[in-house]
Formats: sequence, structure tokens, C-alpha cells
Amino acid sequence: MDTNAAAERIKELSRELELHNRLYYEQDKPEITDAEYDALFRELQDLEARFPELSLPDSPTKRVGGRPLAKFSQVRHTTPMLSLENGFTEADLTDFDDRIKRFLGLGGDASISYLCEPKMDGVAVELVYRHGLFSIGSTRGDGIVGEEVTENLKTIKDIPLRLKCEPPPELLTVRGEVYLPLAPFRKLNEEREEAGEPPFANPRNAAAGSLRQLDSKITAKRPLSIFCYAPGEYSGITFSSQSDFLARIPEWGIPVNPLIEPVRGIENVLAYYQEMMEKRDRLPYEIDGVVVKVDPYALQRDLGEKSRTPRWAIAWKFPPRQATTVIEDIVPSVGRTGVITPVAHLARVEVSGVMVSRATLHNWEEMERKDIRKGDTVIVERAGDVIPAVVRVVTEKRQGTETLLPVPLSCPKCGGAVVRIPGEVAVRCVGLACPAQLLERLKHFASRRAMDIDGLGEKFVEQLLELKLVKDVADIYFLTEADFMRFERMGKKLCENLLAAIEGSKSRELSRLIYGLGIRHVGEHTAKLLASAFGTIDNLARAGEEELLTVREVGPQVAASIADFFKNEENLKVIERLREAGVSPKVEQKRLGGRFSGKTFVFTGALTRFTRDDAKKMVEQEGGHAAGSVSKKTDYVVAGAEAGSKLEKAVQLGVRVLNEEEFLELMK
Repeated sequence: MDTNAAAERIKELSRELELHNRLYYEQDKPEITDAEYDALFRELQDLEARFPELSLPDSPTKRVGGRPLAKFSQVRHTTPMLSLENGFTEADLTDFDDRIKRFLGLGGDASISYLCEPKMDGVAVELVYRHGLFSIGSTRGDGIVGEEVTENLKTIKDIPLRLKCEPPPELLTVRGEVYLPLAPFRKLNEEREEAGEPPFANPRNAAAGSLRQLDSKITAKRPLSIFCYAPGEYSGITFSSQSDFLARIPEWGIPVNPLIEPVRGIENVLAYYQEMMEKRDRLPYEIDGVVVKVDPYALQRDLGEKSRTPRWAIAWKFPPRQATTVIEDIVPSVGRTGVITPVAHLARVEVSGVMVSRATLHNWEEMERKDIRKGDTVIVERAGDVIPAVVRVVTEKRQGTETLLPVPLSCPKCGGAVVRIPGEVAVRCVGLACPAQLLERLKHFASRRAMDIDGLGEKFVEQLLELKLVKDVADIYFLTEADFMRFERMGKKLCENLLAAIEGSKSRELSRLIYGLGIRHVGEHTAKLLASAFGTIDNLARAGEEELLTVREVGPQVAASIADFFKNEENLKVIERLREAGVSPKVEQKRLGGRFSGKTFVFTGALTRFTRDDAKKMVEQEGGHAAGSVSKKTDYVVAGAEAGSKLEKAVQLGVRVLNEEEFLELMK
């Protein structure tokens, strides 16, 4: 390859790897397998080694992970969280051992002390303990700065909030891998499929998505676990080696993988790798290789680091688990949020001991990118004992009879119109009456933060659907005593209470109705802004995108979603029937020029004098805004008992902190 061709290929590989880094680390939606990514990465490394003068200053080979997401506060790691060099063959491991010996000036027959551990397929995090208390937790991010996810990490029962040692170290920073075990992972995917949602591609994606929730209650519902494997910065304590560290921290309550093993000499590393390969399919969690580290910390310090990886460690990856099969059909599937997903029906094939017959193709954009057609011979890869991914098409086996599945023009479940919002890859049905979405729409509409129909929970909603008593949210207001008395274990008093709750919900605030309709990208806060701006549901329905964009905090994506929702004739019919049923929402006007006008509050910790919802209402009624995270724009942080990272950040930024009594004084 000449210099010009190499320069062009380096640019191409850099762009492609940067895209896949964003998809993997920032969006938790990888489009290629780890094996495919590794092949591209190795090709770029080889080219940069042959043509070092062409290496780009921002090359993916010089980076670790992805940028921290803007929706989270950022945390600077105490020491960089580096990536690991990858090995794929026995020769890669022996070369690694040879390099270690040469760098340390040891003879070829020397035996290095190594620590071997299973390579968990999860999400790297950092836990910081100050004087024995868990104070802040973050994701790896770009290796220097990560996303602050303390509250979500606190929901993981394996993580001790207080170290079990006296006296505790002044500072202990621990790195670990958050993962989702296979049994709950399978259950989670079954629930998603039953709800019409696309399943997670693998446990790593499920763990990453769970850990990056803005609402820690969602994270708490996912049974995440963690194994810790290395220290960051620490003081008030010393460790001599990796194995010394890992032997002591379990006594303090910090979990460590029991399969970690110190060995001496590269031949014992090879034996450990084979042992993990044999155990791989029997483990209750997913591993994708073995991590090998020089054990003594003194030798690690001597070896040092390269730009993105330490010289003293390597990840020896397992071979990918793949098989070849044929796509017999491609069928569109409608999820609970209206997303229409192409699903490949495969000729049954055994992949790593499991018979598989389906693969999600995620969306039409990816299907078009990979040029996947009905009748194609494809390579599928299974990870995490779930629906496999289509790695690539074997184009040389095409017969010319293969057919593309076009993007649907209407919903395959309800026949309604579909939309493709600019900037999104999803094709979506926005019909309020679409049967594939109805269960979740009804639950959301009746929920406490929406129309607050007390007693109308999931079990009763399911019975409404089983008895075919509702086909959209408006039907709730036409239910009778006779309808409810058909339910299992329904008494007269309970029936009267349900009917009274339905009647009482007719006069809820307009913002609750807007939120309850489940418009894409419209949460509680945006619903309140829309209610204040337009006053009635009819005014909102008539507003075009330009008018919607005049509302504070409404951007092009949100405006397009709202406009598309109200262009749907079926949705307008449902709103008309709500009106016929007597649903007459009121607008709770924000007090203009109130004492908190232009002020931003954040509430944290356990509040005892009022609920968080009540506090938000008090602030908003006085012209202020209640935010979920602390920033330089925050004016006040109201802290209850056991306030954590938000209080710490407020102190760091110099934001004024109030207790509950001081906040109530402001209200007088």
C-alpha cells in the first residue's frame, strides 16, 4: 500500500471507529460485533505502525471509551481509567510476556508473577470511598472524565455504602465492572418482548442502559451486580500487589470475582485461559475473555503506560461465537412505544449450543447499511444466550432472488400512519388506539403523575384489555359499574371507588392530560410549559412546528413529535371523545413575577416536611424551576437527610444550600 492509499484508509478507519465508539459507549446501541470492531481497530493499529507519520492526533487508537453524556454531571477520575491492549492468539500472549521481560531487563527464562481474571462483559465504573463512606460513583467515560451515576450505583446491593473496617482508609478508590447476570437478563428480555419492545442485544447493553437512567428507580428494578478488580487513588493504607488488594477488599464488603487467580509464568496463564474457555458457558454471567496483569505493583510502576493502555496488562479475547444460516423471512414487529422493528426469521441453527431462529435487525437504516434481504445467507453471532445479531451477509451466496423489506407506510398492527422523526432512525406508529401499544398507554394515562386515576393499576388495565372493554384511553371514561363487576375479585365498594376516581380525574390540570397522552419526547416539565403556553388542548393541537418552537425549551425534535401526534386523525378522534366524556382539564397558571422568578432549585436527600413533588409545585407556582441535577446555573439546593453527591457538588460549585426549614422560610 502506498502512502496516499494508507492516508485515505487511516482516515476512513478513524471515522468508522469513532462512529462505533459513540454508538457503543455513549448510546449503548452497537451496530457491529466486538470481533468486527477489533478487526477494524487492529487494521488501524497496523497501518499507523507502518506509516507513523500519517497517524492522526485524535486517532481512536489514542482514546479510551467515549465522551461523557451531557445529561449527567461529569466527574474527573482520581487517576486515568485506561483501556487494555487486546490479544487474540497464543502468540499474542507469548509476545506480551516477551515484551515485559525485555522492558524489565529480565532473561527469556524468567517467570513473571501474573494475576488472571475473567474479562467481564459489562460497564467499567469507579467508586470513591471517603473515610469509609461511599461518596461518589462514575462511569469510565473517556478515561479522564466520566458520568456521575452515584444514585444509580447505590441501588446495586453488592456495593457497600459503608466499608466494613475500623478504622477505614481516608480515601479508597475502587474500579469495577457492573454487569447483569444471565438469568435476570433473559427475564428482562422476555418482559420486553411481551411488551412489544426490542430485546437488548446483550447483557452489556442492558447493564449500560440500566446504569445510565436519569431515574434511579428504574435502575433499582434491574438486578445489577458488580465485581471490583483494581484500585485508583488511595491514602491511609498500602497494597503490595494486585493479589494483595483483591485479597483484602472482600473483608470490607467489596465484591471480587472468586475465579481470579495469581499464577507464575506464561504457561500457567495459557492453562488458566483454557480453563475459563471450558467454564464459559456454565457461568451465570457473560465473559468474553481473560485479563492478564503483572501482579506486583512495583513492577507495574516500572513498566508504566502507553497513550491509552498500560504495558503491564492485556485482555486475551475468546473467539467469537458464530454460525451461518438463511433468513427465511423478515417481519415487522410493533413495540409498546410504537417503534416498528424488522425481525429476521432464520432457518434454525445451533450457535454455541443453543438453537436460534430469530434475530432482531434493529431498524431499517441498519438493515439498509448491512444490505440484509429475505433469502440471504448470513453470519449470526450469539452473545449472552439471547437473540443473535446478524454480523454480515454472505453476498457471494446470493442467487438474485433475495428481496428487500421496504420501510412500512402504515402500522402492521392497526393500519395507522407511521412517522420517521428527523434525526431518529426509528419508524414509529403514533396511533393512540394501536393495540400493540395499548397496555402501556393505558397504564401511563392512569398513572399518578398523569391523570392519577387511583386504583386503576396494571392488573385492572390487563383485565380491561382481556374483556375488550377499551380500545383507547378515552374508553376509560365510558366504563360502567356493570363493566367493572365483570372483573375477578371485584366488590361493589371497590367498583364505586374506581368510578369515583375516574370521575375525579376529569378535571385534572391540562399539563397532566398532555403528559398522559404519551406524546414522544414530552415529559412532565415540557407538558407544563405547553399547558402554560397554549391554555387548551385544542390550541395545542392547532399549533404548527414554528409556533411550538416559540415555547421555551422546546426544540425542533420535540416540536416535530408534537406536530406529528396531532396530525394523526385517530388521535384527534380520541381527544374529541375525551371531551364528549366530560374531561375538562384546568390550567394551573404559573405565577408570573413570583418570588422565585428565574430561580432554579434542586431537591436532594430524604425530605420530611414535604414531598419532592409538593416542593416542585411550590417552586413552580412562584415562577421558579425545579431541576434534577446541580450545575453552575443552580440557585439553591434544598438538602434533606442523607443528601449525597448533589450536596457535594453544590458545595464544590458554591451553590447556596438550604435545609427544609430555611426553604419554608423563603416561602413566607
